[in-house]
Amino acid sequence: MKTFEKYSLSRRNFIRTSVTTTATISLFPLACLRPASISAEEISVERLPLILKRKFGSFDFEVTTMGLGGQGGVQWPPSDTNPVAIIIKAIKLGINYFDTSNLYGNSQLNYHKAFVEMNLISGEPNYDENLRDSIWITSKTHMRWGNSGYPELPVVSNTSNGRPNVKCAIDDLKRSLSQIFGDNKGNYPEGAYLDMMLIHSVKDTENVNVLYEGLETPLDPSKNFGALVALRDFRDGTNLTGMNPKNEKLIRHIGFSGHTSPPVMIDMIQRDEYGVLEAVLVAINSNDKTKYNMQHNVIPVASAKGMGIIAMKIFADAALYHKAPRWSGSSDDVFLQVGTQELPSRPLIEYSLTTPGVHTAIIGIGHIDEDSQKCQLIQNFYAAQIESDGIGEIERKKTEDLTKSLKPNSNYFQLSKVGLTPPQNLRKEGDRLYWDNAFAGDSPLKSYEILVNGVKVGEVKHQPQILKSKPFTYDISLNSNDKVEIAAVDLSGNRAVELLVTILSAKDSSKNNRVQLYPNPCLTELTVRNIETANSNVSIYSAAGVKLIEKAANDTQAKFDVSNLPKGTYFVRFSNGISEKFFKL
Repeated sequence: MKTFEKYSLSRRNFIRTSVTTTATISLFPLACLRPASISAEEISVERLPLILKRKFGSFDFEVTTMGLGGQGGVQWPPSDTNPVAIIIKAIKLGINYFDTSNLYGNSQLNYHKAFVEMNLISGEPNYDENLRDSIWITSKTHMRWGNSGYPELPVVSNTSNGRPNVKCAIDDLKRSLSQIFGDNKGNYPEGAYLDMMLIHSVKDTENVNVLYEGLETPLDPSKNFGALVALRDFRDGTNLTGMNPKNEKLIRHIGFSGHTSPPVMIDMIQRDEYGVLEAVLVAINSNDKTKYNMQHNVIPVASAKGMGIIAMKIFADAALYHKAPRWSGSSDDVFLQVGTQELPSRPLIEYSLTTPGVHTAIIGIGHIDEDSQKCQLIQNFYAAQIESDGIGEIERKKTEDLTKSLKPNSNYFQLSKVGLTPPQNLRKEGDRLYWDNAFAGDSPLKSYEILVNGVKVGEVKHQPQILKSKPFTYDISLNSNDKVEIAAVDLSGNRAVELLVTILSAKDSSKNNRVQLYPNPCLTELTVRNIETANSNVSIYSAAGVKLIEKAANDTQAKFDVSNLPKGTYFVRFSNGISEKFFKL
């Protein structure tokens, strides 16, 4: 069995390199160069600094602060770059998180070549099981359905480099195993597994709806279901979907990635009542606040739910350097330097890794060199040796100001900036108010103030809302004409107010128990029976009080086509002012 020594870098060369690559940024703290239990005199100058690791969410795994991205030179190697050498050097350095995808060209195949050389192919005579267990390999699928034969829906994107052979997310999973560990012909050795499979690039509600088919809706193996319930079978070794007749355990964990819409990503997390999602790969860099930011929205919710949090787009897909703000597509887009004189890479890496909640950051590498001072991999690796509180808010703000002044439009992949929003879905049931979280602007959320007729009567501290079924609540007795508002307040004192639509609270719905709504939850058609006033108007309202549909009852019954309504909570309001709640699937 092969054994490997870590790449060495003398302390003298490292400090000299730090000076040349960070301009006016302060030198790396000396404490990062040694384990706390060993004195400085005991350290050989030829040894690597202590490699920092962090507890990875709720996993029983300590992850290195830098992971290797599956794009960069691994996907689009420049003519003088060997992608296999990048992967091998990363493993030898001690990096233990590795990223790839079924949309990353030859990335998975390059991992295979490296893993052959590093004895990471199960079943081979020199298989290094200990090394395999010590590293974490993540791939991704952009297929939203868990089985084939699905309907083509507007906006819903099913994409893979393996098409047309790949017809669903499970095909992508097996393609990853075959490319990374097998023969690239659909076969993979016994004992091969991925540490995690991510749903790739979740950015709109229509895709989230499909992904949760078979979890939020009854699972019927003879019909179509989403990727999540199917991947769960291959994580847990079950066969509830009929896709896993051998009860294989091919993945250990499931997560998703996103870099566009914080509301959609939070929706993805909050709808998981089933224990499926365990990690999120999220875009976070020092220009985050120039857009609809992730650091005060998505990351706190994922952290509160105990998810592993991986940062990406540290350099904004090189748009913070030489490339226009657009998706990369060739080796010309790969950045080959260790930052620039005006914008060193180190403060960018430190910013992402000191964002509260982040455990590791994946970084694409375009260039490696035997001279550690010129090696992009080694220099970015050392920059990542920082504790979660390694820099303060003043230094973070300086980096924000610098990148905003130099490259204000770098984060092309994020939604435009919105700022603090009011709380969502404010409603009243009986003597209790319910609402869902607001979305934060530049400052974190602090609290929600309850106002009645313009007077503050109470306050609820903001905590990240981790489930749709656990909204914020406040018990209150109201008069019929009271004006009720909830104000979201952030740490900077900004406020955004939502008004309760009183038609939903005119009377207690318990007085109208004769009315029947079925099926409830409802998918396509809602039937309302036993309407008190024959032939009266019946209306459907959103939880926010917006009238969506109105029609006259046929005697004491009405039917509504709700197939085009998004999933959520709705109210049926009758002519006497009474409302009944139903859920749209």
